[in-house]
Amino acid sequence: MDIYELIIEMKLIERRLILYEEKYGVLSEDFYKALMAGELEQYDAYDETRADFSRWKGIYETAMRRREINYGRYFKNKTQRGTN
Repeated sequence: MDIYELIIEMKLIERRLILYEEKYGVLSEDFYKALMAGELEQYDAYDETRADFSRWKGIYETAMRRREINYGRYFKNKTQRGTN
């Protein structure tokens, strides 16, 4: 995957995250922290919410992996060129 494709994919992922943020009124980063801390267990009883949270978590984790790849490539290219 080249950098252009990675950027396009990140834009699409960000749009999907925004849909969940608007639906639940919380930023993805805050949602993820609360989910990982076990603070959202009361919502497990609701099938739609549980399914949404599962998808949202997966999309957020994908976004984090893609950001790592993107930043890694950026800094690698910048270092190879010898620029700041």
